[in-house]
Amino acid sequence: MVSREEGLKQAQAALQAQQFERGLDLATGLLASDPEDAEALYIAAVANRYLQRPEDAARHLDRLHAAIPEYGRAWQEAGHLARAQGDTGKALEAYGRAVRFNPALVASWRAQAELLQAAGRPSEAQASRLQEQRIGSLPRELIAVTHHLHEGRPLRAEEICRHFLRRHPEHVEGMRLLAQIGLRLGILDDAEFLLESAAAFEPDNIQVRLDYIDVLRKRQKFTRARDEAEALYQRDPGNPLFQSHLAIESMQTGDYERAFELFEQVLKRLPRDPATLTSRGHALKTVGQQDEAVASYHAAIAARPGHGDAYYALANLKTYRFTDAEVAAMRAQADRPDIAFMDRVHLAFALGKAYEDRKEYEDSFGFYELGNTLKRRQTGYSADRMTAELLAQQAACTPALFQDKAGAGNAARDPIFIVGLPRAGSTLLEQILASHSQIDGTLELPNILALAHRLRGRKAGQSRYPDILRDLSAQQLSQFGSAFLEDTRIHRQGAPFFIDKMPNNFRHIGLIHLILPNATIIDARRDPMDCCFSGFKQLFAEGQDFTYGLTEIGRYYRDYTRLMEHWDEVLPGKVLRVDHEDVLDDLEGQTRRMLDHIGLPFEDSCLDFHRTDRAVRTASSEQVRRPINRSGQDAWKPYAAWLGDLREALHGG
Repeated sequence: MVSREEGLKQAQAALQAQQFERGLDLATGLLASDPEDAEALYIAAVANRYLQRPEDAARHLDRLHAAIPEYGRAWQEAGHLARAQGDTGKALEAYGRAVRFNPALVASWRAQAELLQAAGRPSEAQASRLQEQRIGSLPRELIAVTHHLHEGRPLRAEEICRHFLRRHPEHVEGMRLLAQIGLRLGILDDAEFLLESAAAFEPDNIQVRLDYIDVLRKRQKFTRARDEAEALYQRDPGNPLFQSHLAIESMQTGDYERAFELFEQVLKRLPRDPATLTSRGHALKTVGQQDEAVASYHAAIAARPGHGDAYYALANLKTYRFTDAEVAAMRAQADRPDIAFMDRVHLAFALGKAYEDRKEYEDSFGFYELGNTLKRRQTGYSADRMTAELLAQQAACTPALFQDKAGAGNAARDPIFIVGLPRAGSTLLEQILASHSQIDGTLELPNILALAHRLRGRKAGQSRYPDILRDLSAQQLSQFGSAFLEDTRIHRQGAPFFIDKMPNNFRHIGLIHLILPNATIIDARRDPMDCCFSGFKQLFAEGQDFTYGLTEIGRYYRDYTRLMEHWDEVLPGKVLRVDHEDVLDDLEGQTRRMLDHIGLPFEDSCLDFHRTDRAVRTASSEQVRRPINRSGQDAWKPYAAWLGDLREALHGG
């Protein structure tokens, strides 16, 4: 029996030899073993198109779109199929999606140029033709890199790109692509260095400059990102793209007045731009102007009725309630077969919230489940891989390790890490503590996660972290701690203490203790059913892929509690556990307990946390602006009939 890899090679060779029946037979055989094999579905679709069986081709493509919604080649094949059937509009839409998901698909750019020219749209045709020429002029290695990157093979893309750059060390597009790979893999410091260098080589390369701004924002170097955006804006102050980027970077630095001015400049030129209207809504929400935010989101929907992002933004206010007309409009958009993938995801989560508010729980769960299923397919999250990663922390971070490294690291007491799971009440704890005169609230800072990525090394399947912790010298640990303090200084307002509320830092408490042995660590804990179901209902911007399935999130919660027990054993007294339910029962008592753990006196302002005017950027922003309440407690119970997989996962089934 031939392996899958050999079967795919034979099927691809058959297509190249125009033996379409044989290619189809081989692909069908592979699909008998795995009905969602993406490569086999793609080959079957191509073979059926050439065999003039459009319905069979479309059927395989529909399955492929469902399995991998952002697979560019699948949309290119959909474009070819629609073009063969004479449906120009559908073909152009499919080709447009193809190059959005994989910009190196030359055939899609060429086909768009030909169809647009024939349709009497010469300027658009010329733009597609220029893209075709740009891709065609790239070295073949970089075209391969782009394909691998956009088809989910970043490690292979990195290997080819690094090999290319060893021979062409100043090739700007090669540097830009390697930076994109770094962003995908979370190696943000390398990506920043590459893009900074590329911008120095080609200062007029706008895409490089935009990518550089993006990586600076992801590294939360907001002032530098704003300065770079300002430089682009000064080149052409009337350019809406530059105005928009500067508005977003101004928001990140807290200059909301400037951001709103810039959003208005964009909207004067593009008064119905849904992305700008939505971004303006996010800014208004962040500064607590909810009514104005709602109006901006409504304007975005009026401009583009299928704009799922704006509908989800309304749902994510938590306090907003959809009208009957809005629910009907969302359902009509969600039923469209041609709606974009992320619009479908956003609408599913928004409808889940809309029906939850109406107490129509079966419909609500159905839409939450749909949104999570779509996202789970997109992310490819592996619960087994995560379990192994957390067990590796337990194996490496032993009492002997901490005894051996005693006295190392930076002795500063400044950082307060709030860790746990998202939706466990960490934003509430941050808001309480940040209302103290001696504590600055910041953001979910990526610095610890980035350091862990860097310590892993770059050999696929051969992570050096966390075992490498044994080999780090006292000087290295001190340098890492000092670098954390320096790199996060930009987020502070001058108080002696500051909060980093990145939930996923619980995975790296051993690393945190080694580099910052006097830092405070607080574990925000919440009832497992409440916490997990709340995460399941939330569509996260990035980084919480374990939430998109009841089994996955249940296993993650179990793995998290097991790892926290380990930290308690090897670092007794290091972590203060604060249960959300205890905060609801005794706000003052739990506040005093946290401040005692930090070593600070009690202040009444901590109990008035909801009166703060500081910007809050998380999904809980509207909730923490209200006095403490129990609105989220036992929210899972009306859904109990559908949560068997979650209960089983939590209890080790």
